[in-house]
This record gives sequence, structure tokens and C-alpha cells, in this order.
Amino acid sequence: MRKAVLVGSAVVAGLTAFLGLLVVGTYMAAGSLAGGAGKGAVGLAKGAVPAAYQSLVQKWGNLCPAINPALLAAQLYQESGWNPKAQSHAAAQGIAQFIPGTWAAHGVDGDKDGDRDVWDPADAIPSAASYDCKLAGYVKDAPGDPTHNMLAAYNAGAYAVIKYGGVPPYSETQNYVKTITDLSKSFARPVGRVDPSRQAAAAISFAQEHLGEPYLWGGDGTPEDGGRFDCSGLTKAAYASVGVELPRVANDQYNAGPHPKREELLPGDLVFFSDDLTNSRAIRHVGIYVGGGYMIDAPRTGAVIRFTPIDTPDYFGATRVTEDGAKALAAG
Repeated sequence: MRKAVLVGSAVVAGLTAFLGLLVVGTYMAAGSLAGGAGKGAVGLAKGAVPAAYQSLVQKWGNLCPAINPALLAAQLYQESGWNPKAQSHAAAQGIAQFIPGTWAAHGVDGDKDGDRDVWDPADAIPSAASYDCKLAGYVKDAPGDPTHNMLAAYNAGAYAVIKYGGVPPYSETQNYVKTITDLSKSFARPVGRVDPSRQAAAAISFAQEHLGEPYLWGGDGTPEDGGRFDCSGLTKAAYASVGVELPRVANDQYNAGPHPKREELLPGDLVFFSDDLTNSRAIRHVGIYVGGGYMIDAPRTGAVIRFTPIDTPDYFGATRVTEDGAKALAAG
């Protein structure tokens, strides 16, 4: 858990007054700017992909123009949550969730060791990229966005894309295409400014109302919890108060939008902390940024919800929550 930081009453009062100005400024900025990570980003956000797989995703995500590393990362995260031993009830296997028949036809020996192993990410990740690119080739003459058509072919089959001249009118397929494209923004390295969320100021206001309340491990703020929260319970409830449903745990909340750099932080961004700065799945703490280098967070058992500086050695990074990003996680 994070170390306690003592904040005097005068400092708290000053921060509270400052927060009011930040909230107003956030509303004004959000009213004039739209969110989004920017098209064309092919680099990976810091730590978004576990270190063991980052070089594979970066390399094979550039295999053909229809994919990029962030899109490939989103697919793998959606399919298995980076679990190389994942197995579904439908017999899909490994980090890329190939069913046996598809693996037999499209699995490749990515590490050139003479074996095609669906359980080995060094084979499965290249195979996922290769299969995406083959699908893109099958539907290359269909009208519309080539990447959307490739994703639709992955879900519904190339024939359906060709038949309907693009993404077919199947709700499952349309949702799949939107989910992966939205989720890919949370894996992409930011290109230019990442604009503020329209809900950020209200989410801060929610968190501010709970300053001074005791921490509760696993707390969601329910009557059964005595209205108390843990770190990710507080951030989840803050955004739920403005209609954005985040995942429950901090390391999944990291994927709810694009990732601004430290110098680009704006009030309402979620800020994350970890003992492993290379792997977002190791994140163990989250707070909501209020500006001036401070966040509101629920730190640990025995402490209360408070203002805390964010610039500590375990600072991992930040996420600018978007409705589309959160919905993409919920669709998984």
C-alpha cells in the first residue's frame, strides 16, 4: 500500500479552494474540446502491454496496413486478458483464443523453433497478426474501412463482409468492430494532446464529497459497506455518478481510455501506481487527479480518503476516461 502523506488542515483548505477553480476550468475545457486518442497512432502506451509480450505486439502489429500494434493489443486483451493459458467453453485456446480448426489452418511458427504451439505467445501472437492480415486480404475489395472490414471478417467471416459490401448488419459483429477499435485507443501511445473528458469535473466533485471518510478494502460505497470505498471503488463510483461504468479493479480501469503524459494531465484523469512500471496488469492503486500535482484517493486500511501528491517513485501513468473506452471494456 502507498505510504501515508500527512496533509495539514490549512493545506487541505487551500487545495479545496483550488479544486473549485479546477472544476470550473475543466467544465470550460470539456465544453470546447472533444475526446480521443488521435488516428494513426501505432506505438504502444507505456506499460499497456505486459513486458513479456510488448516486442512481439509491436513487431507483428505492423505486419500489414489493416492492423497496428494498438489494435492487435486490443484484440489480445479482449480475447484472453493476456493469459497464455486461457481456454474458453468453446475450446478456444491460448493468448489469442484460436479454436483448433482455425489454428490448424492459420497457426504459424512465429519463433522459428520448428513447432506451432497455440499455448506459446511467441507463436500465437504472430499467428493472430497473420490471420488478421489474411482476412484483410480476403475482403480488400469490399467498400468501407479496411480495418473495420477485417475485424468484421474475423467475427462473421469474410463471405458476410463481401456479401454486404462492408461490415454486415449483425449487431454482434457491429459491436465487436466498435469494441476493438474503441479499446485500441487505450493501448496506443498518445499522438498530440489528449483532450479532457466532459464528465471529469463532476467525477472530481463526487470524490471530493467523500474526503475524510475511512478506507474499506473492497468497499463500493454501498449501505452494506457503510458508504466506504477502496481506491478503485471510489474511482468507479465517481465515474458511475456521471453515467460512465468503469471496471471494478484498478488494472482494468487503466484501459478505459487514452493515456496522457505526466505533463498533459488534466483534472479528472485517473492516475495509477505500481511496483512494476513495465506492466499495467501489475497496477495496485488508483486515484483521481485534481490538478497541481495532487489526486484524491482512498489509500489503505486505517487511512481516510484524502488529497495526495502523485509524483512518487511508483507512479505508473494515467488514463483519460472516455465513455467509448469504458463501454469497450464492459463489452468484453
